[in-house]
Amino acid sequence: MEPTADVAVVGAGPAGAAAALMLAPDHRVLLVDRLDAAAPPAARIGESLPGAARRLLRDMGLWEAFLAEGHVPRHGADSLWGGPDLVSAESLRDLDGPGWHLDRARFDAWLRDRAVRRGAALVAPARLAGLARDGAGWRLVLIRHGRELPVRARFVIEAGGRAAPVARALGLARARHDRLICRWLHGRAAGEAGRSFVAAEPDGWWYSAALPGGRRVLAFHTDADLAAARETAGAAALLARARMQPGLSAILAATGFAPDGPPSVCAAHGGRPATVAGPGWLAVGDAALACDPLSSQGLLNALYSALMAADAVRAALAGEADASEEYRRTIGRVAHAYRDHLAAWYDLEDRWPAHPFWARRRTAGQGVGAAGRRPERALRP
Repeated sequence: MEPTADVAVVGAGPAGAAAALMLAPDHRVLLVDRLDAAAPPAARIGESLPGAARRLLRDMGLWEAFLAEGHVPRHGADSLWGGPDLVSAESLRDLDGPGWHLDRARFDAWLRDRAVRRGAALVAPARLAGLARDGAGWRLVLIRHGRELPVRARFVIEAGGRAAPVARALGLARARHDRLICRWLHGRAAGEAGRSFVAAEPDGWWYSAALPGGRRVLAFHTDADLAAARETAGAAALLARARMQPGLSAILAATGFAPDGPPSVCAAHGGRPATVAGPGWLAVGDAALACDPLSSQGLLNALYSALMAADAVRAALAGEADASEEYRRTIGRVAHAYRDHLAAWYDLEDRWPAHPFWARRRTAGQGVGAAGRRPERALRP
């Protein structure tokens, strides 16, 4: 007999795991992860979690358990953006308090474990190979250890990130807002964790932060089609370019940053599907709204959309016809606010208006984030 579930969650990153753990106590939830749960966790970037997540973690019943994980508080951020002067923002001035620099691989594994503890059935490693309507529900075909595993579910949650396997299986188009990529290094470094650094340059922008355990991340963001993307493909080239950047070079020298492997590269573009919900399915996290890393909203969006999705799925399973429509409106409001603020942040940097990276972002902001005007207050990444 084929396995059956009330909800199949395709993707076990933060958004998928959070949705699963919220639904598992009251429904049969199947959580599908393409990675082997027994394998060592892969290194990840995207380790910043803003203080506003405190409220979401409380709502999810995870606050005390999260604190016990011992992630490092993010005390503040420094930036060279829109001019040559360093701007510092202290977390004490944030109404939500300090955020955190996470051990991202450990955080992801912890959320997935919490979902399993609450009753979600984990299928890993597995990938979605087929999806079709089956009466009032769905029939999914998973590939696990090279063999097909058919599954039936009443509702499907798309949590597969930018790859969006459910949306692709449904034939839905996905809008890509830009061509941003992130090339990054982890390495050993002295210094206490708790602050991050962002700096603009003619072909993109840099990010660096001290991480737990005497480590640091160094990341460069640019567009995939620009020469800068090719020129920073190796660790030596990436480091050489970083050492030419004001402010960043001093940080790397003072901390003795030493990379412990080749650079990794990942997609960092913003984007949205044609729709985030339909009869019997909805999307969460990056699958619903992929955020530019400059916003530091990716993980926060993953948790928030998972909470909203859990409410919508409960309502849909209880027979409420407009549950998906309300979820679409919620994500639409989030997307509008995100795009408006992102455009304002990029508008602050006007030193290289003729360079393609910056010209594209000012053009993209027209009508969305009031490109060309200065925000009322000095926003800084």
